[in-house]
Amino acid sequence: MPRDFSRLHHKKRSAWKASGVQNSAMDMNQTLPSFSGSPIDDRRWAALLARDDDVRGVYAVQSTGVYCHFGCPSRPPLRRNVVFFEGTDAARAAGYRACRRCGARTTPPEPVLEMCRFIESQAGRVPSLQELAERFGMSPSHLQRVFKRRVGVSPRAYADALRVDRLKERLRRGEPVVRAMVDAGYSSASRLYENVSQTLGMTPKSYRKRAEGEEITYATVRCPVGGYLLVAATARGLCAVRMGDRARELVAELEQEFAGAALVRGGHRFTDEILAYLRGLRPLPALPLDIRATVFQRRVWEAIRAVPAGETATYGDVANAVGAPRAARAVARACAQNPVALAIPCHRIVPAAGGNGGYRWGETRKEKLLRLEAAGAAAAAAGREAEATTSEARPTPT
Repeated sequence: MPRDFSRLHHKKRSAWKASGVQNSAMDMNQTLPSFSGSPIDDRRWAALLARDDDVRGVYAVQSTGVYCHFGCPSRPPLRRNVVFFEGTDAARAAGYRACRRCGARTTPPEPVLEMCRFIESQAGRVPSLQELAERFGMSPSHLQRVFKRRVGVSPRAYADALRVDRLKERLRRGEPVVRAMVDAGYSSASRLYENVSQTLGMTPKSYRKRAEGEEITYATVRCPVGGYLLVAATARGLCAVRMGDRARELVAELEQEFAGAALVRGGHRFTDEILAYLRGLRPLPALPLDIRATVFQRRVWEAIRAVPAGETATYGDVANAVGAPRAARAVARACAQNPVALAIPCHRIVPAAGGNGGYRWGETRKEKLLRLEAAGAAAAAAGREAEATTSEARPTPT
């Protein structure tokens, strides 16, 4: 370190200590909510070391006067210098300043929030990437990278998702398809039907009538991991897989979601496949799906389906897999909104800080599912090893 810079650095540190900021931080830590000294502290320290951004709150370093997000790329501090806070406001009130490396502040360092608000304000159109670049003073390629890193999808995909939401809202109000199409920002019927049927899970006309004319076959059975299991499917694939304590409540939810559909109680091969899996008889195959999803949800769910049975991944792992490393919380929301439990195995996604984490269908069921898959993977590995040993023991033909 150059001599002049070292002297300047020493003066800044001395001035900071003399100002009482460090003592203030320690005093505030006694009155503001923090995680120091609690059992959760160990998990948050583990998250800090793992740079897992899917953790509530921030951590502050008493020796530097800086607070950071848990995903900060800076070198981990000494544990004795770390204080945990509920959020950035508490850290600032204690006298800490935001880290410049991770941009640990309430709003993103780039004007991504303003970009989102501008796109949302363009109800009747989708602004081009060039238009956004000129408006926010960036090159199109840089804007695309910045936006996707913070939001998880491109500006165009974000605008398309908003347009689909506007269409769904108008269709639910009973507006004619053409009027809803124009109001939502679609320029032609061909553009509307090009991708939206996959997102809605049905044609816009059927969605307007809440799946009227669709036939959905469903079954409720006792669930091997506790409670009841509901499996529902259209002619195209699974549209709902749910678990709960009461079969009647599962059916009522299905009736409310697909109010216009013809619900037919009866068994089908999907139920048999899922029950065989839950009983540990065989792995669950990749079943066809007929579900609605945003662009980001679809990418997350595809990444989750790629996690092998018997293994787990963190929310951060999935965020990295979809090219949005800072979108771990959005990944968690997509898991919670998964309409087809087991077929999209969100139970394999766990917090980086440890434990199994929450589960829409119950934490006890999640624990049982993970144990079931771990046992199946171990048995499969043992079978492969035994087969390999047998093959080696066989005499080589002469």
